[in-house]
Amino acid sequence: MGLKLDQVIPWGRCLDEYIGMFHLTSVDRKLAILDCAGGPASFNAEMTRQGNKVISCDPVYQFSGEEIGRRIQEIYQTVIDGVKANVDDYLWTNIKSPTQLGEVRMVAMQQFLEDLPTGIQESRYVTGELPILPFENRQFDLALCSHFLFTYSDHFTEAFHLESIRELCRTAAEVRIFPLVKTCGKPSPFLVPIIKELKDQGYQVEVQDVSYEFQKGGDKLLRVWSEIR
Repeated sequence: MGLKLDQVIPWGRCLDEYIGMFHLTSVDRKLAILDCAGGPASFNAEMTRQGNKVISCDPVYQFSGEEIGRRIQEIYQTVIDGVKANVDDYLWTNIKSPTQLGEVRMVAMQQFLEDLPTGIQESRYVTGELPILPFENRQFDLALCSHFLFTYSDHFTEAFHLESIRELCRTAAEVRIFPLVKTCGKPSPFLVPIIKELKDQGYQVEVQDVSYEFQKGGDKLLRVWSEIR
């Protein structure tokens, strides 16, 4: 894929955050789920321990756990320093400080690293990236995409976003994307035109409020599905 590990900023979230970000009900968690651009999140590990079915997909899985772990250590303080420099861009309600944020993220990423070797053997961590995924049509009931699409609107084109969402819809009966703001906290300029285009192409689309908000303004997800479910 040509990805270099020094280009990656691994930063993982936990199951409780996924539940909040994606409004995952107890019924949702029993579905066959794709975690696209999952990175070093502990979502897969925690869900698997509960007997649920998750496949995570990310180009970073081409690297070993040792390599990813070293990269986490390399960028950890830089990320925390960046949060400290922009502390007013976040809501410090559940997580009280940048230091606690780092601790919470490291717990999640450590769980991921411990689970990765077994997960690779069980094909729960799959190397792949948007806009072309290595999965069958409707292989999943639900596809989740956290902090990638719309978040990096300054790095990927509107056409890339549209193609990626359509690809996620190919692989899953329903797609949920969170958040809908860029890394700077401003709304993605792609959201409105992409919603229109998806509706024009026959998809059902809904912007839904969620209970989770850490990045200010990041309290909504996008649901997309087709009539054939």
